[in-house]
Amino acid sequence: MPARLYLVHGSHPCAAVRRALELKGIPYRVVEFPPPLHVPVQRLRFGARTVPGIVLEGGERISGSTAIMRRLDELVPEPPLFGDPVVDQAEAWGERELQPVARRLLWRGFAFDAAPMVTYQAGGKLPPLPRPVVLAMAPGIIRIERRMNQATDEAVRADFAALPGRLDHVDALVADGVLGGDPPNAADLQIFSTLRLIMTLGDLRDTFGDRPAAQHARRLFPDQAGLLPAGTFPASWLPGGGTGAAVAA
Repeated sequence: MPARLYLVHGSHPCAAVRRALELKGIPYRVVEFPPPLHVPVQRLRFGARTVPGIVLEGGERISGSTAIMRRLDELVPEPPLFGDPVVDQAEAWGERELQPVARRLLWRGFAFDAAPMVTYQAGGKLPPLPRPVVLAMAPGIIRIERRMNQATDEAVRADFAALPGRLDHVDALVADGVLGGDPPNAADLQIFSTLRLIMTLGDLRDTFGDRPAAQHARRLFPDQAGLLPAGTFPASWLPGGGTGAAVAA
């Protein structure tokens, strides 16, 4: 019986785990929830509100991208996701520091303009909700998600200010050979899934440009859906005050 992966479509940690399962050749099927309806199910089934969660063959339940990927390494050692201390350190940074940034930026952006939420449904397992339904549900969902992810104006402005330095750090990890190898490791999956989601913010086109961090994010996660158009955020919030169209897929 294949593993069952519980996820929210478009979630970057879920994308990381899906890629890890594929790299390991572990069969799985997807159980998809729309946000924030996943929260009570995850709490009941896994004791944690966040996705991803997985039920392995035999019934073992694991929650969280890092914990899942570590268990996959134990079950199928090749190709290894962890094991090198510098990779482990980079993955921990990606999970703790970088991963929450995408959630804060997206949910604050949707509070400015909820209409683009429709675009993030593309490619999911669930039938896309009609635009009027999405817009009717959006205020309540955005309010809940902003509160859960602490997506305050102050936090989001700080994330924008810190983003160029974080991208420089990722580029340095690529230059040092910690990231960007083939096959990818856990740090690649954790970090580039997050960056690929952030790249759907059109206001950050100039910030990402064609730097190595952006190139590897596109290569590993080419099918990321969604577009939060340029002009969504106040220009004064952005790194360097830059705006632009969305980064090319």
